[in-house]
Amino acid sequence: MRTIRFTQPSWDEDTNPQLHCQKMRPRIRLPRPGPGRTLSRREKRLRNYTFIGLGIFCLLFLWSRPIDNLAVTWKEHEAWMNDKSSIKSFAAKDSYDWRKAPFHNVPDSYKKLPVGKPLTLPAVQYKFGSESSSQKKLRETRRVAVRNEFERSWQAYRKFAWTRDELMPTTGAGVDTFGGWGATLIDTLDSLWIMGFKEDFYDAVEAVAKLDFGKSDVGAISVFETTIRYLGGLLSAYDLSREQVLLEKAVQMGEMLYRAFDTPNNTPLDRLTVEAAKKEGGAGFAPESQICLAAFGSFTMEFTRLAQITGEAKYYDVVARVTKILDRAQNTTRIAGLFPIWVNSREESLSTDGSFTVGALADSTFEYFPKNFALLGGLEPVYKKLYLDSAAMIDKHLLYRPMLPDNEPGEDLLFCGEGHAQNDGRVTLDADMQHLTCFVGGFFALAGRLFENEHHVDLGAKLTEGCIYAYSSMPTGIMPEIFDAVACESRTTCPWNQTKYEVEVLRKTWGKNKDDFEATVREQRLTKGWTQLRDKRYLLRPEAIESVFVMYRITGHEEYLEHAWDMFSSIRKYTRTRFANGQLFDVTDNSSDPTPLPEDKMESFWLAETLKYFYLIFSTPDMISLDDWVFNTEAHPFRRPKLQRLVPGAGNY
Repeated sequence: MRTIRFTQPSWDEDTNPQLHCQKMRPRIRLPRPGPGRTLSRREKRLRNYTFIGLGIFCLLFLWSRPIDNLAVTWKEHEAWMNDKSSIKSFAAKDSYDWRKAPFHNVPDSYKKLPVGKPLTLPAVQYKFGSESSSQKKLRETRRVAVRNEFERSWQAYRKFAWTRDELMPTTGAGVDTFGGWGATLIDTLDSLWIMGFKEDFYDAVEAVAKLDFGKSDVGAISVFETTIRYLGGLLSAYDLSREQVLLEKAVQMGEMLYRAFDTPNNTPLDRLTVEAAKKEGGAGFAPESQICLAAFGSFTMEFTRLAQITGEAKYYDVVARVTKILDRAQNTTRIAGLFPIWVNSREESLSTDGSFTVGALADSTFEYFPKNFALLGGLEPVYKKLYLDSAAMIDKHLLYRPMLPDNEPGEDLLFCGEGHAQNDGRVTLDADMQHLTCFVGGFFALAGRLFENEHHVDLGAKLTEGCIYAYSSMPTGIMPEIFDAVACESRTTCPWNQTKYEVEVLRKTWGKNKDDFEATVREQRLTKGWTQLRDKRYLLRPEAIESVFVMYRITGHEEYLEHAWDMFSSIRKYTRTRFANGQLFDVTDNSSDPTPLPEDKMESFWLAETLKYFYLIFSTPDMISLDDWVFNTEAHPFRRPKLQRLVPGAGNY
């Protein structure tokens, strides 16, 4: 029923008959729709138009909303991260001042940093053009996925292992493995800064300021690991943020590590006993009679950067002395030009060991030759000489093309094995490949750009392609820690030889017949071409994506983005634990019922290196440009000197 309401005229209506007539018309008020009432055609149209309008608005909102909220230029990112207007100041706390620790074997004089205007070195990065909207959308989607994976692991570390060295990603507990000073905390500082976790970064800085480097529950520390993770992490985070407390902590850590050079010839120790380094009496430490090459020569970048920032010549002096030994001994080794795995520091000799590799126990000494050349602005030519002479021998004796059933990919890839100098002068090759050695692709390519050697850039591309192929060949899409193959006699032609392949598989496993061969293939889940999987684990290592990242930044080839995404997707799928990501026991096991449980271990380089390289490859090229920064072996970027004149004692940046 309709309700009719009449209104009474007001005083002005009596004086205005026309208005009075209009007001006297009945006002019809429709009741609100109730159950069973049918809307009019006009109301239905209005409702439909409203819904359509809202839908269009929502679609436009979703379409216009940025995929990556941190998709800004490098300069904007840097300015935002370093805006400390709302950040409180931090004070370093240590129970012991390492600057006052004794140093018994003080040299007569210090070799100072090279001075002069840094050379204008050749450009490393490809000159990228603009990207299409679809390319940008895909890249940013992938970058956000990497950042989300990082955040998941980082938040688990914050919750369960804050200030401990490592998170146990399955049980959700903390463990100390590298001195007990929060290895993951310090190793991850620059990743937090780069990925835009501003609040987390400054929370971490506050926690680092309170860490006590004056004592350790671990009796003796690895000098190499402490240098690349702790000192490298602090210096890099300072280089990025200019947060003064990080420099103060870096100096404390550097002073402690400097005591590892307190030997009569100032060569480094493999391990440093923290409390013994504080003792006033005595004569310091005895040099090592046997120390691996990586622990002997891998401090150049960190101590060079510390010397540049502080102006303290003594930091550069100790690594310059080691470099002098390497330079003097380079042509005395059993493969002239190449450095062996083991060094006699006491005798300053590298002439006895006959094993050669650029993998475990040796890698970063080679890696630092071109990188320290760049860090010093090209002003110290010895690092170029060390690189060129050793690279020629690596190419000649350690690189090989593997025999593969499909000849086409084999033409474009290389692996890097281990060489052995025989007493008769011959050099034999172990045709193996370590995941750790995958850095060598980026190593050759980066040096090839710095020294304008296109052959080395090409070697870098083929070595990187080898690691990409090794990833894709496994059932999980992840490369194992160590595997063996058959080395081709030639890099230009290498037809598949089934008989030779079977003989090599049997030789590796001590088998004797066809049945043994087939059983080995089944048990090891051998991909055709691999003769043995010596270590089936994946330890969350970064070396493969490191080279993929470097090759992308050097060449601009978009195929590297696809390879990186495939690698990341596989790693994410098989390493996820309840809380974070853990090491895989077997990269050949892709069973889904049940899915294999990862190991309860997550080293700090998962956050410091692996996810950082994945993030950077999906970032715009101005994010940590290779023309402005150089990475240490733990993926910590140091600023390359430019324009300004390097003056010793001036605290150059």
